[in-house]
Amino acid sequence: MRIRILGSAAGGGVPQWNCRCPNCDAVRQGSAHVRPRTQSSVALSADGRSWFLLNVSADVRAQLAACRELWPPAEKGRGTPIAGCILTDAEIDHTSGLLQMREGCAFSIISTPIVRDWLTAYLPIGPILATFAERTWIDLPLETLLKLALPDGGPSGLSLRAFEMGRDRPRYVPANDGDAAGSVIGLEIEDLRSHGKLVYAPGVPAIGDSLKNAAARADCLLLDGTFWSNDEPRLSGISRSSAQDMGHVAVGGAEGTLSWLSSLSVRHRVYVHLNNTNPLLNEAGPEYGEVTGLGVRVGADGDEFEI
Repeated sequence: MRIRILGSAAGGGVPQWNCRCPNCDAVRQGSAHVRPRTQSSVALSADGRSWFLLNVSADVRAQLAACRELWPPAEKGRGTPIAGCILTDAEIDHTSGLLQMREGCAFSIISTPIVRDWLTAYLPIGPILATFAERTWIDLPLETLLKLALPDGGPSGLSLRAFEMGRDRPRYVPANDGDAAGSVIGLEIEDLRSHGKLVYAPGVPAIGDSLKNAAARADCLLLDGTFWSNDEPRLSGISRSSAQDMGHVAVGGAEGTLSWLSSLSVRHRVYVHLNNTNPLLNEAGPEYGEVTGLGVRVGADGDEFEI
């Protein structure tokens, strides 16, 4: 399985359009220590020809243009190697890029039923796309093995299992809309030939048993690295909420994910979904040195892994 990080930042990217935090300013000034990053998305393939996207950010056009394998096939006037898009939640930064992929070409959209419902009723991406091109929308049940198919119905060589990470509504969903079961999920994807396994969890509200069990089987773990500390949103002035209140376990600290992640024997341990305020983005800083010194990678746009 080939895995490519298309975008490694949280919503807004780095630099964020309206932000003057130290990281965003450093990128604008051409710093050698803070890289520009687009919003969170991953591409993967079992054969290097047909690809699945994990979340589809607003930056998808630039991300596809930067990856030759995702360009239209040379032998066709129009086409795409993208076989499907798998959503881990209904957040705007993980779904709005679907609107930029409206101009035809057959590929499926895969999500839990509640994410599909919200993207129909409240952020009507589904109905809007249907006016441009037919889209097969596949419901993704939790804790059930699903063999991913290509648009022609053939095998992709990949299987998928979704597990629940938390129950958190996007801001645009009313608070009284159901119990939010299946609203934030992690993905375990296996290459059926090599048996390599990727676990993708860009939103981690808690390190629960489902994540621990999946991580124990993984060859590559792409994990939520949104905030360095629990009080980072307040200290940086972007929110009155803590990281935990916003649905993310912080990286550092006694209760952070780093101590757990660094103890795992997973071949590739990588932080993704990094917020623009996160000091971990500064490759000359102590936080970056602490993480990489423990053998954990800070993901960047364009990073590739093979398992």
